[in-house]
Amino acid sequence: MAESQARAEKKAALTIAVLSSFLTPFMISSVNVALPAIGEALGADAVMLSWVATSYLLAAAAALVPLGKISDIHGRKKIFILGIGLFTGAALLSAGAGSVWSLIVYRVFQGVGSAMIFATSIAIVTSVFAPRERGWALGITVTAVYTGLSCGPLFGGILTDWLSWRSLFLFPLPLGVGVILLAVFRLHGEWTDAAGERFDWIGAAVYVVSVLMLLLGASRLPDAAGFGLMGGGAAAIAGFVLWESRVRQPVFEVHLFSGNRVFAFSSLAALLHYSATFAVTFLLSLYLQYILGIEAKIAGVILVAQPVMMALFSPLAGRLSDRFEPRIIASIGMAMTAVGLLLLAGIGKETSTGFVVAVLLFHGIGFAFFSSPNMNAIMGSVEKRYYGIASGVVGTMRLLGQTFSMGIATMIFSLLIGRVQITPAVHAEFVDSVNIAFLVFALLCVAGIFLSLARGRLHPN
Repeated sequence: MAESQARAEKKAALTIAVLSSFLTPFMISSVNVALPAIGEALGADAVMLSWVATSYLLAAAAALVPLGKISDIHGRKKIFILGIGLFTGAALLSAGAGSVWSLIVYRVFQGVGSAMIFATSIAIVTSVFAPRERGWALGITVTAVYTGLSCGPLFGGILTDWLSWRSLFLFPLPLGVGVILLAVFRLHGEWTDAAGERFDWIGAAVYVVSVLMLLLGASRLPDAAGFGLMGGGAAAIAGFVLWESRVRQPVFEVHLFSGNRVFAFSSLAALLHYSATFAVTFLLSLYLQYILGIEAKIAGVILVAQPVMMALFSPLAGRLSDRFEPRIIASIGMAMTAVGLLLLAGIGKETSTGFVVAVLLFHGIGFAFFSSPNMNAIMGSVEKRYYGIASGVVGTMRLLGQTFSMGIATMIFSLLIGRVQITPAVHAEFVDSVNIAFLVFALLCVAGIFLSLARGRLHPN
């Protein structure tokens, strides 16, 4: 009886994690497709439209670690249900937004809800599954993330064209309500491994400010204001670390970085990997359309090659990390990613689409072999009472890396092309910019290989 109950608990936890892990990236990628329609309907300029997307990411990144700590104290299931409720409610409000300002406010709330979901869903899966099967479960969860990212642009475009951009925000409602019901009635028990601890409000406030400054700074590179914000964010992070090392019950355990090499190096490897890979789709989308003259819908089909491989191979990579050292599997994946980026660093006007597709397929497999084992290493290297914090760190590294990746690409464009439209007159400079960006990203991955290999062992001898 106990064994069948445990199986039911695992099934419910994995189903909830998969559905919620699909929902949040789907919203991110689908809304990006609908931005022109939103701008036309609400009379928003390009800057305001950028905030429709950026406000969500900023709120999610700043809230992940504090909310992870709150879930460790007050219950991961409770925070998850509140998070999916907030996410779904904010989506409903967004669908009825009457101005771009109100939409941005609702997106902030949706970002906070997304942080509550991510900080707890991974922690719940880690709590329910034993170490010998945890990598497989996390691999399935990662597959859901990539599936959401893949489906977002396709279905986002269809919903926007056939119905309206408002339908994108109505899409999550039945799924969100279903996940809430499943969590309430099928996910029994609660996980409060840090129950009784006090929440460090000062540390949380300093952390939120520092992350916001870093992300805003990275998004404004290479402007002087961007470097200034990043410098201020780095100073605030230093102050945060100093405060957290002295407070009795910190919002983030600094010793997880200072005294846990597997956790620290795995987290930094994730930061480098996302910094090196997130802008790949952005750069190739422009390259395929401007340089190779491919239609947008065909370019979208080509770009799906990478996330499809990521979705297909993530469960296998996770399963392998249950049997073998995650650092070995993840390092192989990082090396494959570096090779793929080096190959893309040589593309030009004569490059065939077949070559691009082949590299994307290879690159997607490398991404899968890094991501699932690396997450398994992070979650498996900490005590149960830190699962929420560790989940928050995973999400924060992802969002920081994504922002840094776009910042690097934007800075290279600004230096080589300037703030001009991409026309045939600057195609040569554009190709040079793309090549340099991919070379920089490849070098980041090479550094990540050494971090990944140096993290130490997770499994006992």
